[in-house]
Amino acid sequence: MQQNPQKNHLLAALAGEEWHRWQPLLEPVELPLGYVLYESGATMTHMYFPTTAIISLLYVIENGASAEIAVVGNDGLVPVSMFMGGGSTPSRAVVQSAGQGFRLNAKDMKKEFDRGGAVLHLVLRYTQALITQMSQTAVCNRHHALDQQLCRWLLLSLDRLEGPDLVMTQELIANMLGVRREGVTESASKLQNAGLIRYARGRITVLDRPGLEQRSCECYGVVKKEYDRLLPAKTAT
Repeated sequence: MQQNPQKNHLLAALAGEEWHRWQPLLEPVELPLGYVLYESGATMTHMYFPTTAIISLLYVIENGASAEIAVVGNDGLVPVSMFMGGGSTPSRAVVQSAGQGFRLNAKDMKKEFDRGGAVLHLVLRYTQALITQMSQTAVCNRHHALDQQLCRWLLLSLDRLEGPDLVMTQELIANMLGVRREGVTESASKLQNAGLIRYARGRITVLDRPGLEQRSCECYGVVKKEYDRLLPAKTAT
C-alpha cells in the first residue's frame, strides 16, 4: 500500500510551492522496531518524518545505560541538529514502535532551510516544542513517581500513533524511562488494577484515557499545550 507523507503533521502543513518542491524529494522508508536512525556523534545523512512509527531519542552513558529524552512520531521530525548547524548530536535515535515514514536527504533539507520563509518558521516552532518536551521529561524523571512518569510516557506515545494500542515490552519501557524493569511491572500493574490499561504479551491497550490523564502529573499537559500552541492543528488525511 502506498504511503501518504501527509500523515506526518509537519509535512501536512506544507502547502502550495513548498509542497510541490518537497513531494518528489521525499523517500518512503520502513522503520522496524529497534532500528537505529543515528548514533551519538554521527554525521547525519537524512532527515526522517515518521508517519506510523515512533522514534525515541535516548541519551546513553558510558556504562551502556540509557534514558529517553523525547519521543517523536507523526508530530515531527528527527534530527533537529541537522538544520540547527550542529551536524551531529550526543543523543541516539531508535525506533520504539515499528512503522513507516519518509526521509529527506540532508543536502535537500539544508537548501530548504536556507530558503527561509514558511518551512524555516515551521521547523523552528517544532524545535521549540521538542525542547519543551525534553525539559519537562528531565523535571518529571527527577520529581514525579514512576507510575506518573509511565502515564506521561504512554500519553505522549499515543498522541503520536493511530489507535489505543502500543506494542511494547516492559524491558523496553524500563530502558526508555531509565529505571528497573521491576518498577515498570509494579507501575503497570497499578494502572491495570485501576482499569486504565490492559497489558498482555507486550501489548498495552489504553482503556480509560481520561483516567490516565488524571493519573498523570502536570508534565503531560504542559508538553501537549505547547505542541498545540506552536504547531498546526492535525488535518484529516
